[in-house]
Amino acid sequence: MLRLAGPKLYRAETMVDQTQTELTTIAGADNRLGEKQPRSPRYLFGPIIDFLCLGGGSVIVLAAIVLFMPVTPDAKAGLAAAMLYLAHLVNHPHFAHSYQIFYSDFAEKAFGSSTPKLLRIRYIIAGIVVPAGLVAFLVAAVLLEDAALLGAAGNIMLLTVGWHYAKQGYGMVMVDSVLKRRFFNALEKRLLIFNTHACWIVFWLTLNSELSQRDLFGFNYYSVAIPGVLLWSGYIVITFSSLATAAILFRKWQSGGGLPVNGVAAYVVTIYVWMFIGLKDPVLLFVVPAFHSLQYLVVVWRFQINQTRDRLENAGNRLRGPVSRFLPQNLITHMTIFIIGGILLGFFGFWGAPFLLSTIVPYDSGIFSSALFLFMFWVFINIHHYFLDNVMWRRENPTTKKYLFV
Repeated sequence: MLRLAGPKLYRAETMVDQTQTELTTIAGADNRLGEKQPRSPRYLFGPIIDFLCLGGGSVIVLAAIVLFMPVTPDAKAGLAAAMLYLAHLVNHPHFAHSYQIFYSDFAEKAFGSSTPKLLRIRYIIAGIVVPAGLVAFLVAAVLLEDAALLGAAGNIMLLTVGWHYAKQGYGMVMVDSVLKRRFFNALEKRLLIFNTHACWIVFWLTLNSELSQRDLFGFNYYSVAIPGVLLWSGYIVITFSSLATAAILFRKWQSGGGLPVNGVAAYVVTIYVWMFIGLKDPVLLFVVPAFHSLQYLVVVWRFQINQTRDRLENAGNRLRGPVSRFLPQNLITHMTIFIIGGILLGFFGFWGAPFLLSTIVPYDSGIFSSALFLFMFWVFINIHHYFLDNVMWRRENPTTKKYLFV
């Protein structure tokens, strides 16, 4: 999972508000799109697509693999290879889409008056300070010829990836609750996010305990020593927090208000199945990133569709660039270019640029792995992705409020 996944978080506890003010904002966004009355969207793309993409599909596939896949080394190697190829079409573009959205109109977001001051600071930190710091750290480790220091970045990636996975699961239930108008109160949200954090921390502790040393492109990581008492204390905490979470979900369902089923399914699958499936068989971890990315893509594509449609309909907010000059100004054209651009950018970031640099930049492969630049790029993108999402999907981000729920 860690080889293919990204640290994206949704910083999801800040992704949606469950107040009447939030509903008013959403309704206002509908009106800005020219509709006569605010509508109440219930799905991102439909009940079946939402269920399969937000997490349900992964349970079906993982169950089929566990029940029917031969346990031979060749079968496992084939599964890992298939998931790696699938990454080119699903996982890598999901990273690229975050860059496409984050850095679109970045000057206005980071320095313009239309963006709230605190949010501008967050854009500057995530868009300029963090990548500069990551590059400085990675380059310094190479210049110091310190492979251990460079390998430590792998555990930082592990930390942010797990956090991102868990928070994205929480984000899915919050998004679906807004779409379904089946809201959680403040106490319920606090319990859900506490359980999310607890499962993420225990996941990280477990991996460090079970895998004291792991290899990624020739670099070792997962080297933090975890006392047994700390690990078991963590399992006790998530046992009680999980029971409490199950109780509030049952009470909410029993009260007649109903549950955002797809969101709850995504939450459960993400923080339990995806987090701990590797304890059953590590090879199953290769399957998870594709579904994690699919979960992200349906949200990103819904956001991008809504934003593009608005800009096409609003003469004062037209899309700019070569597309507007040489290609038809319609939703299909722009979304096709957005998706193809994500595939190409993802391939360049994860494979093209590292291989290009490895051919023109000399370094001591005796100290570092022969895949030095692959390691550096994968770590950089994974960690940076977490910070990008932490800004983009905040509830105070006016663009998110305007386009995610219309």
